[in-house]
Amino acid sequence: MRTLPRRLRHGEEATLVEHLDELRTRIFVALGALAVGFAVAFVFRGHLLHWLNAPLPAGKTPPITLSVAEPFLTSMKVSLLAGFALALPVVLWQLWSFLAPAVEPHAERTVLVFVGLATVLLVGGVAFGYWVVLPQAVHFLTNFDNQYFNAQIRARDYYGFVMTVLIAVGVVFELPIFILALVSLGVLSTSTLRRNRRLGYFIVAVVAVLLPGVDPVTTTFEMVPLIVLYELSIWLAVFVERRSERMQAASLTEP
Repeated sequence: MRTLPRRLRHGEEATLVEHLDELRTRIFVALGALAVGFAVAFVFRGHLLHWLNAPLPAGKTPPITLSVAEPFLTSMKVSLLAGFALALPVVLWQLWSFLAPAVEPHAERTVLVFVGLATVLLVGGVAFGYWVVLPQAVHFLTNFDNQYFNAQIRARDYYGFVMTVLIAVGVVFELPIFILALVSLGVLSTSTLRRNRRLGYFIVAVVAVLLPGVDPVTTTFEMVPLIVLYELSIWLAVFVERRSERMQAASLTEP
């Protein structure tokens, strides 16, 4: 008995009922992957919490809880987010498999390249957030005016802050994908990006300020990679634009 839906080929016709049946099956597969990811994360929640507690200063670990149910609910929330991260490749693959038949074969290869690059950038962003941004931000915030405060770190708030910072930095690292997509669609051009570098830097600064992070340390560490990624995006866009021009020229010369 076939448990996974068959991926339709490009242009292959299917009835509405078949499409709905495929969608239902793919949703069940994605939910199953999420359940498995949650179970794995919950079993290893001790290692996960220890890993998240590592950026805390000495004497501030483990974080405190202030209600009867908070330890259980906090562990469940952290396990659910970690389980979603584990299941994300399966969820995205099911979504792509459902939408891929509507994409031209040559465009499909481009999409897969973009997805691969986006995955690498996301992993790099989370790693940068954990090993560079988070320790500096936690140290700054927990030691700010420490002569006036006895800072006690609550588990629920701390893990929420950690997840927000990691997700924000991961999203920040997706800037090249966003710019390359606009260049590929013709909304932006490399000449526009080069000519308006100062405006681009201003927008980058505004984005860094609007991102989660209430302190100047987090904002600065989010702004620096944004500027670097913006410059990287311009050079990648040059490559994409020139490649597109060569392909168009080749298609015009074909008999």
